[in-house]
Amino acid sequence: MTQTPARLLIIGPQGSGKGTQGARIADLLGIPTVSTGDVFRANVKDGTELGLKVKALIDAGDLVPDDLTSEIVRDRLEQEDAAEGFLLDGYPRNLGQVGDLDAFLDGRGEPLTAVIELSVPRDESIARLSRRAAEQGRSDDNEESIAKRLSIYESETTPILDVYRERGIVDEIDGVGSLDEITERIAAALAARGITA
Repeated sequence: MTQTPARLLIIGPQGSGKGTQGARIADLLGIPTVSTGDVFRANVKDGTELGLKVKALIDAGDLVPDDLTSEIVRDRLEQEDAAEGFLLDGYPRNLGQVGDLDAFLDGRGEPLTAVIELSVPRDESIARLSRRAAEQGRSDDNEESIAKRLSIYESETTPILDVYRERGIVDEIDGVGSLDEITERIAAALAARGITA
């Protein structure tokens, strides 16, 4: 059996452990994690042309628009370390970004090979975020703001998952358990698709 390239997307609500599991899976497979937040911060820190655009938007209190977000992700995916695969975290966030990503990857003949959906019950996400708020002293992680963010996630992400489900590339993973158990579930689902280290 030929090995399937690891061109992955990880999706999950706030508090699902998506960042942690994404980093673990990327390490396991030897591919970079492409987190839009990290890419934004790196470009701003390095003072790149893209970074200056992002900084101006953030300083003005604006969201980074889809076209600029997509441009930054394309730029990151063209870097040498992403040639053999990557794990996207935080992008695409909406159907417009799915279209941008499709156009870019299809143009290279390199479509996504799997979407990892970390499934965590809403009350579990709220409990995890409340614990994080208490541990880190984050006042923005109150129950009302958490519930609002989860509602936005549910309304924006469901359409994205529907697109990828139609393509047959979504693996729904139970996101409740120990870190190792969850990583093992993801690795097993990817291995069933021929995606291995």
